[in-house]
Amino acid sequence: MSDQSPPPGWTPRDPDTPPDVPQPRTDPSASQQAEQAQPGAPQQGRPGKKARRRRTGRRRFLPTWRMVLGGILLVALLIGGALVAGYLLVDIPPANAAATAQSNVYLYSDGSQIARDGEVNRVNVPLSQIPRSVQEAVLAAEDRDFYSERAVDPKAMIRAAWNTATGKGTQSGSTITQQYVKNYYLGQEQTIKRKAKEFFIAIKLGREKSKNYILEGYLNTSYFGRNAYGIQAAAQAYYGKDVNKLTTAEGAYLATLLNSPSAFDVVSHPQSRPRALARWNYVLDGMVKKQWLTPAERATTQFPEPGKVRAAAGLSGQRGYLVEAIKDYIVDNKILDDKTLAEGGYRITTTIDKRRQTALVDSVNSQMVSKLEPETRKADRLVRAGGVSIDPATGKVLAMYGGIDYTKQYVNNATRHDYQVASTFKPFVFAAAVENDSRTQDGRRITPNTIYNGDNKRPVVGGRIRFAPENEGQVSYGNITVNTATDLSVNAVYAQMAVDVGTGKVKKTAIDLGIPENTPNFVPGPAMALGTLQASVLDMTQAYATLADHGRRTPYTFVEKITKGGDTIGLPQRTPTQAISREAADTTTSMLVSVVDNGTGTAALAAGHPAAGKTGTGELDRSAWFAAYTPDLVTVISMMGQDPDTGTLESLYGALGEARIGGGGYPARIWAAYTKTALEGTDPVDFDLELQPGAAQPPPPTSPESEPPQETPGEPSPSTPERPTRPSPSNTTGGRNQGGQNNGGQNQGGQDNGGQNQGGQNNGGQDNGGQDNGGTTQGGDQSGTTQGTQGSDGGPAEGLRPPSAFLE
Repeated sequence: MSDQSPPPGWTPRDPDTPPDVPQPRTDPSASQQAEQAQPGAPQQGRPGKKARRRRTGRRRFLPTWRMVLGGILLVALLIGGALVAGYLLVDIPPANAAATAQSNVYLYSDGSQIARDGEVNRVNVPLSQIPRSVQEAVLAAEDRDFYSERAVDPKAMIRAAWNTATGKGTQSGSTITQQYVKNYYLGQEQTIKRKAKEFFIAIKLGREKSKNYILEGYLNTSYFGRNAYGIQAAAQAYYGKDVNKLTTAEGAYLATLLNSPSAFDVVSHPQSRPRALARWNYVLDGMVKKQWLTPAERATTQFPEPGKVRAAAGLSGQRGYLVEAIKDYIVDNKILDDKTLAEGGYRITTTIDKRRQTALVDSVNSQMVSKLEPETRKADRLVRAGGVSIDPATGKVLAMYGGIDYTKQYVNNATRHDYQVASTFKPFVFAAAVENDSRTQDGRRITPNTIYNGDNKRPVVGGRIRFAPENEGQVSYGNITVNTATDLSVNAVYAQMAVDVGTGKVKKTAIDLGIPENTPNFVPGPAMALGTLQASVLDMTQAYATLADHGRRTPYTFVEKITKGGDTIGLPQRTPTQAISREAADTTTSMLVSVVDNGTGTAALAAGHPAAGKTGTGELDRSAWFAAYTPDLVTVISMMGQDPDTGTLESLYGALGEARIGGGGYPARIWAAYTKTALEGTDPVDFDLELQPGAAQPPPPTSPESEPPQETPGEPSPSTPERPTRPSPSNTTGGRNQGGQNNGGQNQGGQDNGGQNQGGQNNGGQDNGGQDNGGTTQGGDQSGTTQGTQGSDGGPAEGLRPPSAFLE
């Protein structure tokens, strides 16, 4: 066998020449000519072509451009094939089961039924009966380019997915065609399979049906809240008229509801009004932008207030309040969206304890409702009540009172956010002080025994905002301990304490305890200590449950289990967290025990269980609160004033025949009656508390002979005893006569509270015999001054008190 010819451009090596001797290069052209001269010689390479260099190192693992291009082409072919296959395989199905309506069933924790939420309300109408302005309002809200765009918009879908993934909020990239397919042919479940079907059905529908057909179907299948499916049912539910009589403004509001049907109902969710109005304005501005509405018409358009909610008969009593609160919980926690939930077919087992729910309703009825006489007392028409009870260890909502009847008073008083919480916020200020190891302006650590000046209208020291709060009854207490200021709910002390702690830290502690950050009027400042924020009864119960469980916060829940068919719906994790230290929570609890034993909450003693609590009365006496707990049960009760015709918030002066409604009166009595029944058959349990250092020490004496305590700069010297008298009313019809007091001590007469006598107590020169709700005489050397007002939490007083702008 002969050797092959060498590649062109290389000189054949002489076998007799050593390998290290350089070989002369030959001219490639000469080689080429030689090869051409020998036709039979084999071709070993292209003339002038350099040999390909081998890839070395990490480059060996990188794909070549040919590989990348091939991969892209392969993926494109696969996607194209999938699209073609999907289009051919997916047919337009019949209408889904949502169009035939199923009810959701709500159950007590024991499995017995609370309610069904009714049948779907739907009336289909042709597009010709829907005013053009209403159609355009819907397009402005949901899909402004509906008539010019394709059935699907891949760019919008990708943009919506990206915004959702990057935390800019869950957004829909669906066109109206896709939404109609989801409403009518498929369902609301968020799965890849459903989205894929929606994509292909929308394409087919867009090719086979007209835009008017699709828009008509969309308007007749969309959910608008209030159990209304379709624009005709919505027109009746919100405005009591047929769709063909809707104005542009009304149509724009109904279009607004498509974005969030339940939340944007400004009647049942008044706290959502700002968001709903912003969305309504967005719709109208979109109509102007598309030239469907002139700027002049836009400028004169007023918001059309929707009518009252007309609840189904099956949701009368407390059932409607419970169902609505449970729905809100499911939607707010993203367990199901409201459209999916409205499809029905869900079996929802709740945390509501049937026995305790009955006990709460019975307590409100026996202690308050049965005593209302709206026919003879005009103020009794204004009275509302709300209550929530939670197990602090589990966060389960065990009972809720939303109002007298859901079919008569549709706004849930337990979840609304338009009343100030007043002095029930003060414990959060003290908890923040302990949590942050805060000190007074002159460097003293804040404990229950820290001395503060409690004079009326004393300017707050150290704040950037001038603030001089009034005390209830405009009484000056002089130097008193924090514990006593809590018992008597002294505004001057807590406003100063909020500044000493730092109002930002106070707000953070309240949020950690469970108050939502977006609560209305939750503004850092010294006034926040007086409870100017508008948290709901449910929110306050959550926060007090955190205190009751030694600072451990377990998010509340209404739901034990949700099933549909054979499927179980996943529920959010509710992992307990240590919101504040046990020391901060327990020290706060120790002071709230004193409020019940010695302060404004003594009516709670009738429950027969050790309790810790705080009273509060809102601005102009529009609300009265009692928030309290035993080691096992947390309950917050609030009374509220509201005009039944106009919905405006009103003062409770004169209601139930009382001059004033204080937190220590009816709310505390309702709390005691409920707690006694709810804990019936269980032994009283004492609080197991771990207090901050110095919290258990007795308060220092403040007699004239002793050295005055160290004071906050600007405070006057002590001029009142350590335990001053609660300001109390006096008149000829059952008020209280305050005889006075001396600096050496104080004597308070006996107390009879609901048939229970509290015996005498000696505490550092103070003798508390008790107090009689009907009338109390307090001895002393204050020259028998008679006061016509009373501490707002202490109970009722005869004679109307002039309105005031401050809180207690």
